[in-house]
Amino acid sequence: MNFSLYIAKRYLFTKSKNKAINYMTLVAGLGIIFGTAALFVVLSGFDGLKAFSLEFTSFTDPDLKVFPQQSKTLNLSSDQRKKLDAIEGIASFSEIVQDKVLLSCEDKYLALNLKGVDAYYPQRTIDSILTYGEWMEPDLPHIVTGWGATNTLGFGIYDLTKTIRLYAPKPGKGQILSVKGAFKSMKVVNVGIFQINESLNNSMAYTSIENARYLLGLKQNQISALEIITLPNANLEDIKTELNAVFEEKIAIKNRIQLNDALYKMLNTEHVAVYLIFTLILIIAIFNIISAIVMMILHKKENLKTLFSLGADKKEIQKIFFMQGAIMTVLGGLVGLFFGITLIVLQLHFDLVMISPTLPYPVALRPLNIVIAFGTILVLGLIASRAAAWSLKKLNLTN
Repeated sequence: MNFSLYIAKRYLFTKSKNKAINYMTLVAGLGIIFGTAALFVVLSGFDGLKAFSLEFTSFTDPDLKVFPQQSKTLNLSSDQRKKLDAIEGIASFSEIVQDKVLLSCEDKYLALNLKGVDAYYPQRTIDSILTYGEWMEPDLPHIVTGWGATNTLGFGIYDLTKTIRLYAPKPGKGQILSVKGAFKSMKVVNVGIFQINESLNNSMAYTSIENARYLLGLKQNQISALEIITLPNANLEDIKTELNAVFEEKIAIKNRIQLNDALYKMLNTEHVAVYLIFTLILIIAIFNIISAIVMMILHKKENLKTLFSLGADKKEIQKIFFMQGAIMTVLGGLVGLFFGITLIVLQLHFDLVMISPTLPYPVALRPLNIVIAFGTILVLGLIASRAAAWSLKKLNLTN
């Protein structure tokens, strides 16, 4: 193996008299370098976008959320509240009343989700999403609306010149005789504007849980969901078991990932697709290694005959060219990773690429991406080197 490695290094690093071989080797090396760098940069960029997209869910979604399984509401008694307080690992919980309503301003209407929250709704969430105005006061007819909804309906903060109303269908049976009889309405004042993402900015409004219960016709002990914030080292499975024991009726419990399963699946699918596309590009670039080694074999045919005459068998000679391709792959991969990591570090510290004047393109420097990029190029390069060295089997070295 030492003999093969020595000859392989001489063939790789010594300039050949044949300029075509030198060019082919240079192109193969550059293909590996730029291919590895591109794969690493793309993976890091996509991880940055993924983290940027999921950052909003970390602001608005709880660690655990409890839903009724067979109806729209859940009964929560004072005794159950005491049991929830006693569960180890729960930092706080917030009662939620939520349903579809109609928001109107003057002659404009918008259907959206009204989310009624209690006084224990996390302050961290409020501070993260509230961009203008203030949070609503309990027992007052206040709402906090998203940017999109305020722009659509044309109202702002404390806009007393415009009448803003919430409408919700009245529960019950029988024939509807008038619009007033079908809907329960409530005059409200918008006191704040939140910004989460485009979808929620256009489709959700917050109010106090008292307002939501009144508008939706719910009793004092009825809720739509329970949002739970856990302690950092809490065991979620143990908490789920205790939650099931607290509620007599059937409940569904979801963690943050399950609450956004569609988003996670979409991002993971896109991640795999991007990786496969760039791997295909790398495969095309790897063909240059095969071409360079085959050209080298043909050019060094007389030298190979000499080695064969001195006692080196074909397997030993094959190892020379396999090692040549392996060295080219390892060195090219390491150099490519160096350039890729340098670009990501520069983007993290100096914001080289901007999405907008104030928002740099998000990237993430993760060791896993280094392993994936280097592992991919190494596997492909070794396969190409083996395939190229295999072509020597047909070469006649006896004449």
